Formats: sequence, structure tokens, C-alpha cells
Amino acid sequence: MKHSTTNQRTRRGRGPARRIGRTLALVLPVVLVLSGTLAVTRVNWSGNPSNSVLTASSEDVSTRAVTRAPQDVLRDKLLLELQEKNPGVALTHLQEAVNGRPSLAKHCVSIARALGRAAVRAYGPTRAQSFARPVCDTSFASGVATTHL
Repeated sequence: MKHSTTNQRTRRGRGPARRIGRTLALVLPVVLVLSGTLAVTRVNWSGNPSNSVLTASSEDVSTRAVTRAPQDVLRDKLLLELQEKNPGVALTHLQEAVNGRPSLAKHCVSIARALGRAAVRAYGPTRAQSFARPVCDTSFASGVATTHL
């Protein structure tokens, strides 16, 4: 009995493993994209411990997301800098901020006075006055003087 080898085809690369591989290659990226998208939408990004699935579509988001005015952000940053370093550094950065953003110039006096009052609380009136310089029409010095009196 002789077996013919001319009509036999090699099945190399055409078995069930190849079909499974092709199926996974098509289905797996779709599953990963969908699961990642659903995971991102389910995460509570607002920090509020509510149970809503899509927090971004909540009606009260706009009331919670209150933006602060640039002068308030600058004032808080400079007051922190005054506590960590010294009033001279804070005054220098105030002057640089006003030079960089002229829209802050109308708030410079109030910020400098707040720095002067904070300097008196942190360093005492005599030492706080030693940091005074002509920033914002000497408002720092007037803040020191009004707190000292």
C-alpha cells in the first residue's frame, strides 16, 4: 500500500491556534478600549464622595468649582512665602508679579499692606519695618505702621 504525498497539503499555520489568535487580535483591542473608557467614567474625579456614576454631568458641579481671583492666589502665595522665608523675598516676588501682570497693579496696595501686617505678627514691628522698601507706594510700610499702632 502506497501513500500518495502529492495531494496532501501541509497544515502548518492554519490550525485552531491561528484562528484563536486572529480572533483575539480583533476582539481584544475593542474590549480593552471599552473597559478603559468605562473605568474612567466611573472614577469619582471631583473628590466628592457622592454615588453618581458620571460626576461631570451633575448639576451642582458649577457651584463647587469656584475659581479664585488671581490677586487672592498671589496674596496667599506671598503670605506663605513670608512665613517660610522672609518679607523681603515676598516683596520682591510681589514686584515681579505686578511687573509681569499689570492687571495686578490695582491690587498691589492691598497685598503689600497684608504682607506688612503679617510681617509684624511674624517678626515684630521693628524687624518687620527693616524689610520695608518702595514696593506699591510703600504700602508694606503703612501696613506695618497701622498694625504697630
